[in-house]
Amino acid sequence: MNHVFVTVDLGFGDAGKGSVVDYLARAYDAHTVVRYNGGAQAGHRVVTGGPRPQEHVFAQFGAGTLAGAGTHLSRAMILDPLAMLAEDAHLRLIGVPDAFARTTIDARALLITPFGRAINRLRELARGAGRHGSCGVGVGETVADALARPDLALRAGHLAYRDLLYVKLNALRELNLRKLVALRPSLPGGDQAAAEIDLLTDPAWADWLLDAYAEFCAVAQVVPGEHLRTIMHRPGTVVFEGAQGVLLDEWRGFHPHTTWSTTTLQNADALLAEAAYAGQISRIGITRAYATRHGAGPMPSEDAALTAALPDARNGMHAWQQGFRAGWLDLTLLHYALEVVGRLDGLAVTCLDRIAELPDLQICRGYQIGPLQIGRIIPAPRPQDLAYQERITAALADCRPILGHIGGHDDLLHVLSTELSLPIMLTSHGPTAEDKKALPGITTAYDHQLS
Repeated sequence: MNHVFVTVDLGFGDAGKGSVVDYLARAYDAHTVVRYNGGAQAGHRVVTGGPRPQEHVFAQFGAGTLAGAGTHLSRAMILDPLAMLAEDAHLRLIGVPDAFARTTIDARALLITPFGRAINRLRELARGAGRHGSCGVGVGETVADALARPDLALRAGHLAYRDLLYVKLNALRELNLRKLVALRPSLPGGDQAAAEIDLLTDPAWADWLLDAYAEFCAVAQVVPGEHLRTIMHRPGTVVFEGAQGVLLDEWRGFHPHTTWSTTTLQNADALLAEAAYAGQISRIGITRAYATRHGAGPMPSEDAALTAALPDARNGMHAWQQGFRAGWLDLTLLHYALEVVGRLDGLAVTCLDRIAELPDLQICRGYQIGPLQIGRIIPAPRPQDLAYQERITAALADCRPILGHIGGHDDLLHVLSTELSLPIMLTSHGPTAEDKKALPGITTAYDHQLS
């Protein structure tokens, strides 16, 4: 029997997607994890238990790798070959020597170049105090360039052709050097900007970059788009791994503090349709037991005391994203996420262990704006209306949370299930698969027995 789990983060990212994907891959013996959106900016932490624990933060390989699953990077991925080589090196260090051998890459996947990454970082530096928020990886510049100049777009399928690769890389470098001219007057001094400018202006770029891409090409398995159909018709379980969160979506997130990626289920549904998949599908929305956001942008339920009380081991101050913020779980934002993401079958609630010792657990039920109280954010009536999304962003900046007290994490789960009209399918009380619990009814709903 074929079964697909599709996972999606209902917040601003950092909901524990990697941990949930790892659990699903183990519990259902998944043969493949498909990355269906985002790119090299992902940070999906997986920790294994047992006598020989492993830990890895997955950026491009699927988060089911430590569970033995293969990876397929779909056409919707934005790939950084150099960063993937570094990620493979860490996997080898912790005892996983065959990650590339178990990975396939759609030939149509866009590639991030060091030039796009450098301009991404310089653009964010030039914004000064008005930063949009960025992982500093180059995803946005890569997508923007591909839309503006599709003839220059560099894709995984081009890596095998060194002469073509040089021509495209040289053209992309010239394109980004022209952007540098426009950015220079706004750039601050300091080592951060200087390092990126040095990379862009390095006259010997081809000597090291073409060799690095050749190293990647020697180990990467680049496949035609039809390969996904083969994967999806192989008996067993496949997990679709989402990246970032619905509230960062390029069209549905709160502009301009968004990503250049579709973070709803739109890409996953399109890929499943292209593969003519007709088996069982379970769509799982993932949320922490409290709200988080890494970097700039609105978060009405943010609480400085909660941020101090819940430091995150892998999400501290970041050179490009900046600070990691915490707040009370926000029902209004969750309702909005559900409206824009479409049908889900249930929820996975993570980090319940983090709130267990809090003396006063609260939840955000709505907002106060002056004399008004609101409990719903209305999605844009027209698709791709960034002006509408900017108005939401401005309004959220003026909101104060309306908080309600709840007794503990059991009450929190009850409120979530009742308010969102979805069953709680999975709870997580720690980082490992052993810390996950499938709630009653999950086995009968899925036609599988948990291992």
